[in-house]
Amino acid sequence: MILSTFGFVLAVFLVAGFAKGIIGLGLPTISMGLLAIVLSPVEAAALLILPSLVTNLWQMVDGPHLARLLRRLWPLNLGVCVGTWLGASFLSGLGGPYAAPALGIALMAYAVSGLAAFRLAVPASAEGWLGPLAGAATGAITAATGVFVIPAVPYLQAVGLTRDELVQALGLSFTVSTLALGATLAGRPGIGLEMAWPSLAGVAVALAGMRLGQAVRTRLSPQAFRLWFFAGLLALGAYLAARGLF
Repeated sequence: MILSTFGFVLAVFLVAGFAKGIIGLGLPTISMGLLAIVLSPVEAAALLILPSLVTNLWQMVDGPHLARLLRRLWPLNLGVCVGTWLGASFLSGLGGPYAAPALGIALMAYAVSGLAAFRLAVPASAEGWLGPLAGAATGAITAATGVFVIPAVPYLQAVGLTRDELVQALGLSFTVSTLALGATLAGRPGIGLEMAWPSLAGVAVALAGMRLGQAVRTRLSPQAFRLWFFAGLLALGAYLAARGLF
């Protein structure tokens, strides 16, 4: 990898990590979109695996709520695993022609409803059966598109988590999704060890950007965080829709 490309890769992971630190998601989508400017999709995906996994793990453990979230959200995360594995078996796989724009439109619709203060609520009595359904749907969409957001994010928002609990729960859900998707892709042709050092450097830069974003998030009011959160979802949805359509 030439020096200019390497510098661009590090800048991408810094920006993507910063966005993830603020709103708790977006690193894979932002990174894939920008890395594809200078790398092939396969190379971009290979560079992304390790930074995505490490930043999600950090987001998952960075807070006091993990044990409680594990007990509460295990139905959702079990559904994610089952949905991802079944989806990988029955769906055509990542990059379907209509999967990305459909997901982008769904994200945009959800973001607009959030900005309009339309709120969903899931009662605690329904989490035992609705969590696995939301997880399975998320897993199937993950297998088709590689994006972990819908419907896990609306579900997590609807169960009444605080701001910090939500961000930590997103880290947990995305970690499970990343591992489940990685298991389905194990053994397929990939990239050699020459991508290891750029990927490790991407981890360090993404973590630095994420820490900076977290520092910004702690200074945001709940209303400002909500605005950033849904604006970020709207931007991600618009990107996915535009990439798929054009």
